[in-house]
Amino acid sequence: MADKTIAVIGLGLIGGSLALALKGFEGYEIAGVDVSQPTLRFAREHGVGDTVTDDALEVLPRADVVFLCLHPRGIVQFLSEHRGDFKPGCLVTDVCGVKTAILEASRVLPEGVDFIGCHPMAGTEFSGIEHAFAEMFLQSHFILTPRETSTEEHMALMRRIAGYIGCKDVVVTTPEEHDAILAYTSQMMHIIAVSVCDDPMLFTCKGFEGSSFRGCTRVAALDVSLWTQLFSMNAPALDKALGELEENLHAYREAVRSGDLKLLSEKLAYSAARKRQMDLEGPDLLE
Repeated sequence: MADKTIAVIGLGLIGGSLALALKGFEGYEIAGVDVSQPTLRFAREHGVGDTVTDDALEVLPRADVVFLCLHPRGIVQFLSEHRGDFKPGCLVTDVCGVKTAILEASRVLPEGVDFIGCHPMAGTEFSGIEHAFAEMFLQSHFILTPRETSTEEHMALMRRIAGYIGCKDVVVTTPEEHDAILAYTSQMMHIIAVSVCDDPMLFTCKGFEGSSFRGCTRVAALDVSLWTQLFSMNAPALDKALGELEENLHAYREAVRSGDLKLLSEKLAYSAARKRQMDLEGPDLLE
């Protein structure tokens, strides 16, 4: 058994991919934990982690790093139920798409147990360990939201982990800023996708759909339980983002309805120029 252990709690798409991607990292044993016996059987058969178990208490007392890869409310519950089971001096982190609520939940941890919020910006429209793959995180952003008490040693460790699993960069921010931006860049995009799929035209468009339609709707086949929690736990920021989207859509609808080609052309030129400006290469100013 290795001297150091990373526990991955929850072996779904992200947790399973993380357990695969971390194999061999700095001599750590990668210990996977999940309550599903079919998931554990798949993990054993496909080498997802060095060891796997359905009992978190077999791993937590010796784990130097704990990745919580559960649904958001599952993370909150796990922190509460196991707050006294973590190894003193260990680092606890997560991979959740909301941060303010998770950082608040981490307050139950005893002094000496560090917590750094983490969100690797990676995923697919699928769920479950059978869709996990080690290359999941290649060229993705690795977002960290440390607490004021988070140690430099643990921040450095998280940066090394990000590099090892193939992330393109590490972005450090606050939980509040993370949630405001992700409401726009992720959660609102999923709302757009499912809204497009609510249109009566959906089942009459076969043979007419192009790459723009497929790209727009790709994430609509989402994990309902997960995204219900993400939307509800970040409701104020998501509501604000959707309000701005409604205003922008209304402005475009009015330009189309009016028949004013000059107005429509000006709006399109403005939006297109902003997208091109965003895509210009330059120094990374976020970190």
